Amino acid sequence: MTKYFTNNFTVINLHKKPSTKSEVVTQMIYGDSFSISKKNRKWLKVKIKEDGYKGYIKSKNFSNFLKPTHKINILKAKVYKFSNNKKKINEMSFGSKIKVINSKSKFFKFSKGWVYKKDTKHISYRDKNPFKKIAIFKNIKYVWGGKSFKGIDCSALIQIFLNFNNKFCPRDAKDQVKYFKKNIKLKNIRKNDIIYWKGHVALALSNKKLIHAYGPMKKTVIMGIDQTIKRIKKTAKLKIIGIKRL
Repeated sequence: MTKYFTNNFTVINLHKKPSTKSEVVTQMIYGDSFSISKKNRKWLKVKIKEDGYKGYIKSKNFSNFLKPTHKINILKAKVYKFSNNKKKINEMSFGSKIKVINSKSKFFKFSKGWVYKKDTKHISYRDKNPFKKIAIFKNIKYVWGGKSFKGIDCSALIQIFLNFNNKFCPRDAKDQVKYFKKNIKLKNIRKNDIIYWKGHVALALSNKKLIHAYGPMKKTVIMGIDQTIKRIKKTAKLKIIGIKRL
């Protein structure tokens, strides 16, 4: 039986090779779980439970697998040392998962401190519209491999909202476009359709606008669909390879 561990740090980098100079291929946010296939004094070769992604993380004092009870429902939740909101000791990103061990007035306690109850949802919670809150990431900087308020990339922006709503989603755009089966024509595009180019993805907010973590602009932006298609065709010589509907 596979033994799992849980990431108990705000965000950690997963590298392609066991070196901090190696490419960051993805990240784990607080509450993500993983198995270990190889380890030495400094590095662990791991596989993330949520999406099967493999890579290397720095060896730290991770916790044994924790079954979460709640998840963070805002872009950046403050973590306090005590349940009096006077001493902030950390922050947690949207989609982070915690195991609540105590409750006091407006707060939940978990292993690293206290969070406002209003900043969480029960782990089983799902939005009817899984991308309802995606605009909270507007203007968050673009970071290759990023998955948090500190920086995010295009495919993570799609993945974290589906994961939050207890739906599986591959990590990379090239795998997402194969995984989602329902194809849509551009003329029929509507809210929540997902637009793919080679190595890039955006979410339609309507039949006119989209949101994406866009490398050339170094942040998450809302743009016109036609404008984006023309810009990517002109600057990257890429055409749309698929439009998918969940």
